[in-house]
Amino acid sequence: MQQPVLKLGSALLTAALLAGCAGSARQLMPTPTLYQLPGGQAVFEPAVEARQSLGQSQDIDLLYVTDRAPPTPAELEAQAKDETPLPYGQGRARHIAFGSAQVQMVPALGWNTLREQSQLAERTEEVNLELGQVRELGVYPEEPYSVIRGDDGKVLRDRAELARHFNAKAALQGEVERRLAAVPKKELMLYVHGFNETFATAAFTAAELCHFLGREQVCAFFTWPASTTGNFLISYTTTTESADYAVAHLKKTIRTLASTPGLERLQILAHSRGTALTLRAVSELVTEAIAAGKEPVDLYKIDNLVLLSPDIDVDIAAQQITGFLSDPELMTVWPEGRLPRAINGRLTIYASPEDRALLVSRILFRSRNRVGQLRTEDIPDSAQRYFEAVGRIDLISYEGKRTDLFGHSYFTTNPQVSSDLIELIRYGKKLGQPGRELVKTGRVTWTFPADGP
Repeated sequence: MQQPVLKLGSALLTAALLAGCAGSARQLMPTPTLYQLPGGQAVFEPAVEARQSLGQSQDIDLLYVTDRAPPTPAELEAQAKDETPLPYGQGRARHIAFGSAQVQMVPALGWNTLREQSQLAERTEEVNLELGQVRELGVYPEEPYSVIRGDDGKVLRDRAELARHFNAKAALQGEVERRLAAVPKKELMLYVHGFNETFATAAFTAAELCHFLGREQVCAFFTWPASTTGNFLISYTTTTESADYAVAHLKKTIRTLASTPGLERLQILAHSRGTALTLRAVSELVTEAIAAGKEPVDLYKIDNLVLLSPDIDVDIAAQQITGFLSDPELMTVWPEGRLPRAINGRLTIYASPEDRALLVSRILFRSRNRVGQLRTEDIPDSAQRYFEAVGRIDLISYEGKRTDLFGHSYFTTNPQVSSDLIELIRYGKKLGQPGRELVKTGRVTWTFPADGP
């Protein structure tokens, strides 16, 4: 009995330390390997350089969508010493809101210096991120939406409420269209964070990804009330249910973004507990499309779906990825048993057996395996063959040294991993191509070279 108790104590200590990680400022992530000088690729294309030369700010303007509630009086009191109080707290809102969030690069180095520092393996100038102005641009109606009873006794939608919904949707799509007009790639990168994240820390990660993806597409993040304070066990279970609560809102967000005129592709990146939220939302959207007799990829325009350090049970993840394949009565309009296509690119999973943060959820849920800790040998050959037949699925295991305290954020803290992610999203490279020379360890599994790139 002693060993499990010790493991749980260690896990809870990890959790307690993790609870202190959220902050109002942080350093810009290390430079991904593919950009590092000498000989590295340019971070920014001429179109981006031209915009900056016109005097535009080096700060990053993100689109956000959230179902977080405004901060409570207690949260405001706790933020009193912070120079930039957060606009949203840890409670659940009964509506979706969206707007603009500025992430500032400080100190202001000037564009040329920032570009140079963004290509150095060891920076000579400090580059920090701080949350700047946050402007709420629109709010959907309160849920549940109002209904009325007609003269014939039937329950009808409230037309005024319906109008407010579609006005909010049009405003969000209008904002996306405005942003699409200003970027060379007509695509949107949507980042979904995990547990123990504030509005600010979610914005920081989205900004880092946007910066090193070359600032070429619309950059957005979906932020939900992932708890960062209080008793860890209570916070984690609350967060788990808040993720369930956010599924409907993320589905509505993806539908709205994907149907925006002019949007060609949607890149979805989810981290930690946010992967469970995202995978369930996408799975349900795929089921909706199939039930309507439509190709999911045409409706939602998802190019790549990337799960980073997934905090989700292996069996649940497998069911959500393949569930529609095991329900032939759902797919009645596809001839000769042909399967619908959910995404245009790849479903890519980044995992690490050294991810200590996932030990907490593994113990709490008594889960055999978390997807984010999988190794090649954890996936039997029968499963490898099945996923190979399904296609478009890759599991990449990082088994090197931890580059952050608990080995849970290696997609930003490890230049080798972030470089591979950028090659996938920005350049559309497949595994095995130049820049993505990983070691193939199975039919759908890969690992990073032990001696680096």
